[in-house]
Amino acid sequence: MLQHTKMEKLIRRVIPENVLLDKTTYEAVGKFLKEIAIQEMKHAAEIMERIYFLGGAATTKADKPKIGSSLSEFAKNGVKAEEEALVLYRKVIEAAAKIGDWETRELFEKIYGEEEKHLFKFQEYVGVKDEPEGGEAAVSPWRKIFTDDYFALLNKAVAAEISAIIQYTNQHEKASLLALRKKESALEVVTENNKAKVVSEMLKGIFMQEMEHLEKISERIYLLEGEAVVAPDPLPQVGETADEFLRLDHEAENIAIVLYRQIIAEALKRGDTATRRLFEDIVLQEEEHYWRFDDFI
Repeated sequence: MLQHTKMEKLIRRVIPENVLLDKTTYEAVGKFLKEIAIQEMKHAAEIMERIYFLGGAATTKADKPKIGSSLSEFAKNGVKAEEEALVLYRKVIEAAAKIGDWETRELFEKIYGEEEKHLFKFQEYVGVKDEPEGGEAAVSPWRKIFTDDYFALLNKAVAAEISAIIQYTNQHEKASLLALRKKESALEVVTENNKAKVVSEMLKGIFMQEMEHLEKISERIYLLEGEAVVAPDPLPQVGETADEFLRLDHEAENIAIVLYRQIIAEALKRGDTATRRLFEDIVLQEEEHYWRFDDFI
């Protein structure tokens, strides 16, 4: 996803060489990178759900991803990541078959096939010569407002969005755990529903919206010639019950809203209108998330 958002910056560097074309190579690759990112999120969700169904706990810690600075670097890093995943998933398939866990084996065989397609796609772009001629343009006066401390502040938002995506996705799948969906009252039996299931469905929509926030914020950072961070901060917290999910998520949204208001104030101070408007739109959605969680607490 971060490679996809970095494309906007790279596109602008090659437009002069593609002025007669409707789109650049970067736009074509950016599209499939986003599609792959969404499919990888679905893989993560399916694996988390299986882990919780079997009585385990899914991790909230991620390996540090490698982004790169060009299309060929994106492809090389993608090839390496997919090769590592395929080796790991073969081990999972073999282990599942050994103990007779056919559902897990079938799940990972499906995911394995999709990861293999990703690998072949990345391999197509490894040898692409995509560096435009000439060096970086000189920094114009209007860009001097985008200082290191400003990028550090914007990156706090990126880290917070990554944290929220992991936390909400994990909680959504944990709510699928059979114990959380047991019916304990006549109303739950009649409606074939319970609080955990309601919260689970609510979280699904919210973490998809957080993915959009991550995309827009990181794209803005790259467009301004900065680099987006890749680690979640704070560390995602999952909880054990639907009530704990709501309390933790309520607090996470509170932290995000305070941070985003700080970014809006700083953007206003520097005259960065586009960033201010971006975060004003995002903070409205985060406030909506906050009140939805608040309704249950």
